Amino acid sequence: MIISEWLHRVRDSRPLVHNMTNLVVNNIVANALLALGASPVMAYANEEVGDMAAMAGALALNMGTLNPSLVSAMQVAGQSAQQAGVPIVFDPVGVGATKYRTQTANAITSQLQLTVLRGNAGEIGVMVDSGGRVSGVDSQGAEEGLPYAMKQYAMDHHVVVVATGETDFVTDGETIWKLQNGHPLLATVTGSGCSLTGIIGAFLAVVDDLQNFEKCAKAVIAAITCVNVAAEQAATVAKGPGTFQAAWLDALYHLSDRQVDHQAIISVLDMKL
Repeated sequence: MIISEWLHRVRDSRPLVHNMTNLVVNNIVANALLALGASPVMAYANEEVGDMAAMAGALALNMGTLNPSLVSAMQVAGQSAQQAGVPIVFDPVGVGATKYRTQTANAITSQLQLTVLRGNAGEIGVMVDSGGRVSGVDSQGAEEGLPYAMKQYAMDHHVVVVATGETDFVTDGETIWKLQNGHPLLATVTGSGCSLTGIIGAFLAVVDDLQNFEKCAKAVIAAITCVNVAAEQAATVAKGPGTFQAAWLDALYHLSDRQVDHQAIISVLDMKL
């Protein structure tokens, strides 16, 4: 899989990504998208989210800081994106931690046809009914069978499913890919996962056939690999979380074809024959 081809598409087209994200991390999400070459917008008002979602290249929904107004606006934006054929990536932050978060995640997944469902291993374990554990908004682990439960969920719901962690898993319902790039410092910085959700949106925006789930999955794999290879580069100069975050943004900005293609560690865990 040639990751750099997807990176070129994003940088050449500078897709607009409408982010309705965790209010704690708006700044880092926007900066990460800009650094990689996409164009972010953060819009939350019910009066404009429908219009913004319809004109965007992708819609990224993140329920990190929930309130009823945000949930309503997400539903409006999601319906508008769906009608306009705009891909939707949903990050069910903290699902399973509280009844409200679980109800919200279930409502969004039942009302909208998502393109990608992305979360940490604990969150995705909850979503696919594979024993995920969440404390606050942090993963507390998942069962060993998670990738196979993800594959079944993806097949049943016609969505690409992504679980991120020390090892990342992506499935389109036919194949499970295992991704092994990244660095532990990513987990010490607020907003790295939320930024990934937005960056996945940027890569989905340049997919020419959103009905081709294998192609969507490969765009997602490219997005994750770019984020994680940049993290590996940043970790070589960082002195801790503070300098790592700045170095990671710089690494996204300077990310080269050679780096992502040479350093990518991607394998197939399971494939339908």
